[in-house]
Amino acid sequence: MEKDILIELKNVSKKYGDNYVIKDLNLFVRRNEFLTFLGPSGCGKTTTLNMIAGFETPDEGNIIFEDSNINIVPPHKRQINTVFQKYALFSHMNVYENVAFGLKIKKLPKKQIQEEVSKMLSLVDLKGYEKRSTDSLSGGQQQRVAIARALVNRPKLLLLDEPLGALDLKLRKEMQLELKNIQQKLGITFVFVTHDQEEALTMSDTIVVLNKGKIQQIGSPEDIYNEPKNRFVANFIGVSNILNGVMLSDYKVNFENKDFECVDKGFSKNENVDIVIRPEDIKIVAKEEGHLCGEVISAVFRGVHYEIKVEINDTTWIIHNTKHVKVGDTIGINILPDDIHIMRKADSNEEE
Repeated sequence: MEKDILIELKNVSKKYGDNYVIKDLNLFVRRNEFLTFLGPSGCGKTTTLNMIAGFETPDEGNIIFEDSNINIVPPHKRQINTVFQKYALFSHMNVYENVAFGLKIKKLPKKQIQEEVSKMLSLVDLKGYEKRSTDSLSGGQQQRVAIARALVNRPKLLLLDEPLGALDLKLRKEMQLELKNIQQKLGITFVFVTHDQEEALTMSDTIVVLNKGKIQQIGSPEDIYNEPKNRFVANFIGVSNILNGVMLSDYKVNFENKDFECVDKGFSKNENVDIVIRPEDIKIVAKEEGHLCGEVISAVFRGVHYEIKVEINDTTWIIHNTKHVKVGDTIGINILPDDIHIMRKADSNEEE
């Protein structure tokens, strides 16, 4: 195993009955990385997390942690801790006792326990809450206690299973930044599970997009958003206009009955392709100046921008723009070569 790789999953599969939840998964996580499993419900992300934690055992393949196979190592003997959506705090213990619990199990000296708990409560901004009952805390505060309890043991890997799911929107956004800040301060590897694309894009160094037990794409948030590998990824990450097209030659594509310059190459001549164009990359212009033009069928103000739907050649386009337009207007749209992303047509099994 390479020096900077902390954990590696090799050909890992898990099935319940005759159905595979995860099939032939290959993946590695680097030290000090914030990696996120992203996908819809039932895609296998929590099952993968549970196998890493030791709550589930792979039916096939191996999980390697620092060069050692940990397939049958029990959870309490792994240098891995988990924070769940339901924080599982001990309600009969106060904040201090919850955070100190793992250290007491290890029979560390009382003074050392006090020092470590104090450091962790300061890190999660709960200094002064030591004697508070966990039931008296808000959801965000309870989450911080759960994180402090997990981190005080200094695991090499922290697993987080949708820990922000129970929080309201404003608090969830605050905690996204706070979690990332904690991870960077401590230099601990985080593996995070979510179905929320914004969470994944905001927090992650690396995103693993899963669907039906298979990896669809691995990459940085920028790569996943700007260079989706297939229709599933393009649809799941953000809003996209996905169109049928024909690659005429390197750097030239045809869609909506018009030829466009693009930045893609390496396709066969006249190969059928999928075109992805993000709504925010489309420029609204006068109809006579547009590469394409069509009728506005809806315009909804979303706070930062208008979400505009335009009918062009029987295709409904979605545009995000700060310019106000009226329903019924005919407008032109322009698209730069950099904003046209070409994908190969998916094989029938590629997105399953």
